[in-house]
Amino acid sequence: MAEKLVAVSDFDDLLALFGNCDENIRMIEKAFTVTAVMKDGGVKLSGESEQVEAASRAISAMLHLLQNKTPLEEQSIRYCISMAGSGDAEKIGELTGDFICITSKGRPIRPKTLGQKKYLEAIRANSITFGVGPAGTGKTYLAVAMAVKAFKAHEVSKIILTRPAVEAGEKLGFLPGDLQNKVDPYLRPLYDGLFDMLGPDTYQKLMEKGLIEVAPLAYMRGRTLDDAFIILDEAQNTTPEQMKMFLTRMGVNSKVIVTGDVTQIDLPDKQRSGLVDALKILEGIEDIAQVYFSEKDVVRHRLVQEIVHAYEKAYEKAALRKEERHNTYRSIRR
Repeated sequence: MAEKLVAVSDFDDLLALFGNCDENIRMIEKAFTVTAVMKDGGVKLSGESEQVEAASRAISAMLHLLQNKTPLEEQSIRYCISMAGSGDAEKIGELTGDFICITSKGRPIRPKTLGQKKYLEAIRANSITFGVGPAGTGKTYLAVAMAVKAFKAHEVSKIILTRPAVEAGEKLGFLPGDLQNKVDPYLRPLYDGLFDMLGPDTYQKLMEKGLIEVAPLAYMRGRTLDDAFIILDEAQNTTPEQMKMFLTRMGVNSKVIVTGDVTQIDLPDKQRSGLVDALKILEGIEDIAQVYFSEKDVVRHRLVQEIVHAYEKAYEKAALRKEERHNTYRSIRR
């Protein structure tokens, strides 16, 4: 049995570490199978030596966030736990200080994971950035936040958001209304991000002036998009021809963000994904970045991370079984 005291100089930080009804510190205890109590101006940890050290690293990472005015939330605590478990807790300090913008409700937007920070750095440094990863990693939301920031700073004069209107089991024809009414549900995630950043009134005014455009990918054909911040969402559902068409719309002083999840391709008849093709074809080209998110970067409800992990394991097992069957078949043929 090992013991360790993690000193906390600020009593408010100590209270925040434990959280309401000790809910924060209970997450640490459960994750590392340790006992944590408030003692001698700090947190006293008891348990197996290796687990105590890991819990100490997680608490130190949480303290670093608090000292940099970053509130502790369930997601940030779980991220500290994850990083401590892999021995990377000291990297949490890289997250502090990076700020994008403030939402219409006054909430600051910052990267919550190292993957998100890498994504933002790539967007700032490159003309085209591919953000690829599972649901809930903030690919689209952060891209919209960067677009709004660039627009407000007069770095671009227009924001254009688009995605392919690919049916995932539903049929467009069964939806009520005209064409715009039918495609609006497919564009809803993009609207939501803009509403959050700008507020509905400002968003509506900018839409009416033509400074913000949200439209299906098909509407991009034949255009040259100058001085614009352009986001293509759900890019895994583009065909190679659509992806080439979209990328070649880029004009002078424009920035392009392409987001997608290659595990959620809804294209019919086993068509090739334009995103998968583009990642291979454009790899290594200067001023084009590719950022890949993992399950650790999921910032939605904790179950989303567990769901992503479970599906990844299932896919790996299925691929292994397929390879084993193939090898067995080849050996029989011989």
